[in-house]
Amino acid sequence: MATKKEIFDLPLSPVNKGEAVHFKNPPAAFYEAVGKEEGMKELMYDFYDKIYESAIAHYFPQDEAEFDEVKFKNSKFFIQICGGPKVYEDEAKGMNLNEFMIRVHDDFSITESSRIEWLGTMREALADKAQHVDIGLIREFWDYLEQFSKLTVNTFADGSTYYAAYTQAKEDR
Repeated sequence: MATKKEIFDLPLSPVNKGEAVHFKNPPAAFYEAVGKEEGMKELMYDFYDKIYESAIAHYFPQDEAEFDEVKFKNSKFFIQICGGPKVYEDEAKGMNLNEFMIRVHDDFSITESSRIEWLGTMREALADKAQHVDIGLIREFWDYLEQFSKLTVNTFADGSTYYAAYTQAKEDR
């Protein structure tokens, strides 16, 4: 089982514009250990409730009903990407789920600091809702989030923009 300290010590690496990103989808064992669909929803709803109070809340709808729809849809993404049932297929419109999620983020100016805030908020949710999960499984979930989130950063401190192509992502199996 995981301790809060172990969760808050999960590593963060910087984004290097244009660098290929290697990632592996989270293991189905994480999905199972977190409590399958209901456990994943609980984790993700807690995460998005924390996001609503974070420095990146402005990226999300301020209307409660619209925000609830974001939580619902994004929970489905995480359920499926973690090996659960294929509940996000209609949203992705036939695209690879990871590629689709990269493109969804193109509409926002996402900075490295926003990514770090997003990941920090996820750490909080994991510390609150996933302590019953083996730290090794949490690390595998975190590795996916930490690496994959680099592909959503598109606005850089020097004022430049860069939109990652899915071909720069290497999904390791």
